[in-house]
Amino acid sequence: MLQIIIQGRGGQGAQTAGNLLAAAFFAHGRQVQCFASYGGARRGTPVSSFIRVDERPIRVRCDIEHADAILCFDASLLEGRLLATARPDTLIVVNSSRTPEQFAAAMSGRRVIPVDGLAISRRNGLGRIVNSALLGGFARAIDAPPLDVLKQTLIAEAPKMHDENLAACEEGYAWVNAQMEAVGAA
Repeated sequence: MLQIIIQGRGGQGAQTAGNLLAAAFFAHGRQVQCFASYGGARRGTPVSSFIRVDERPIRVRCDIEHADAILCFDASLLEGRLLATARPDTLIVVNSSRTPEQFAAAMSGRRVIPVDGLAISRRNGLGRIVNSALLGGFARAIDAPPLDVLKQTLIAEAPKMHDENLAACEEGYAWVNAQMEAVGAA
């Protein structure tokens, strides 16, 4: 079973990203469980989306205590409680313009892949809306769901700006692919 935590701040779209990712996994024929946790439900407060994905029905009904992968919308949230859910092999994709090397020391050897979602979104006409860019990068980082399935989900679920969301998703995917190839070549 794949267990994913998406962490962001209210208003950044972490809940929407969780729902889109869950829908893409479901469209790909996987069993999915998606739920959210948020405190004061106001802009700027931490919010989490939890996703479980498996080939078989998912019967467990508790919070995710040990994530296989984390998608973090705000690098300032990479601390304390969120990192307590990360095992040494947990993959962390974070919205940041910093380099992997800049995260290496602070993350105690954890594998962190930064994606400059803000720059990607702005280049594609989405302003500060980083969901599609981060989802594309995250899908490449964990090798699931397939990019074409994620793009079909974005078309079906995104209320507007389909072309912009698809372009940002593809660029986020390519951004992470380039980082992974550079690490593989080293």
